Amino acid sequence: MMKSKMRLLLVLALAACMSLTVACGGSPSTTGSPSPAGTTDNGNTATPSPMTADTPAASEAVSLKVWAPPEEQEITIQMCTAFQEAHPEYQITFDYAIESMDNVINDLKKDADVAGDVFMYPTGGIPELVEAGLIYPITIDKDAITSLHSEPSIAACTYQGQMYGVPVTPNSWFMYYDKSKYTEDDVKSLESMMAKDLGAGVANFSCTITNSWYISAFFYANGCTLFGADGTDPTECSWNSPAGVEVGNYLVDLSSNPKYVEDKDGVAGTMMREGKLGALCSGTWAAQPIKEALGDNYAACKLPTIHIGGADKQLRNFADFKAYGVKSRTKAPKAAQQLAAWLCNEANQLQRFETNAYAPTVKSLLTNPTVLANKEVTALSVQTQYSIPNPTTSKLADYWTPATAFGSGIDDKSITKDNMQASLDTLVANILGTLTN
Repeated sequence: MMKSKMRLLLVLALAACMSLTVACGGSPSTTGSPSPAGTTDNGNTATPSPMTADTPAASEAVSLKVWAPPEEQEITIQMCTAFQEAHPEYQITFDYAIESMDNVINDLKKDADVAGDVFMYPTGGIPELVEAGLIYPITIDKDAITSLHSEPSIAACTYQGQMYGVPVTPNSWFMYYDKSKYTEDDVKSLESMMAKDLGAGVANFSCTITNSWYISAFFYANGCTLFGADGTDPTECSWNSPAGVEVGNYLVDLSSNPKYVEDKDGVAGTMMREGKLGALCSGTWAAQPIKEALGDNYAACKLPTIHIGGADKQLRNFADFKAYGVKSRTKAPKAAQQLAAWLCNEANQLQRFETNAYAPTVKSLLTNPTVLANKEVTALSVQTQYSIPNPTTSKLADYWTPATAFGSGIDDKSITKDNMQASLDTLVANILGTLTN
């Protein structure tokens, strides 16, 4: 009788344990598409990772919200599921949300409590995040992470001696072009490209000068500086110099050229895929649809030179990296740091390269023949040799909106050559005025 009671108690205990496991995140993943950050269960996909029979009874219950860009959602879920399987010491409830790279820093500042514990972000935002107290330093497995990834990518994740993220991929852009319309010699110079007649209804070139990330390449090409020569002086911007006026006038002519297309709402990508555009400036995230549409005519290269100030000068864009960081208010800093490193490990960077054509930062992958054969990754690697490192001051946050407004003024023709000096004076005053208040 006593043995029967003991067996009954054991059965009841096991049943209670199984119920507890489900409540703590051991149930199968829920279905549905991930939704924008900040929504509730009606929007987000809360995915408790499946537990196995080998999971220790003493495993720690952890909840992690993961923010990732739209193109990263599916593989992020796959990677997080694999992380759980590799870490039975945790019972993890994952909460996935779409968060664009353009919005992540502002959304962290709006409400850090509901933000992702782990999030992909541009490393140029590190000073701003650190000064706002929003990002957790990477302290777990730091030596292993440093030895795994390239030196420039680790440097981009480091600020004032602390590492604030694990690198994912270079975060910059280059040029795609249609080989049926341009030769390799043509695409070396924007003037050569714009001089060609590609036929009725076909534009020659597209960039996004209404985007402050893109317009900077033209100013950098002509020697203009933002926050000093090394990007650390929050009181300096030379964009209203004579060299800056030359750039502004160049952009007026370019924007007014009927062979130019301002890339708004994806219009340039659509034109490229339809054979109505010769070349497009973008990043590796745009590769797959262009590649599928152009087929054998698909090509990618560094940015062209522009003829300005009496010479041909190389377009030089911002260069930073995408990284996975951890928010400072996370309730699971150890697991969050481990997940950030996991999402950027060799296997996952290779998967991300194969899926979304992200250029890797893991050193062993930089010499991988498959990676080297990729045209867009090679173009990105070449362009970064000419790029300007992102300014390493938190005051960079005060650059983006005024520069976007300036580009929009050129696009809508409210900024002209006649008012260029005044417009650039206003641009610089709007940046530096905020900085020095």
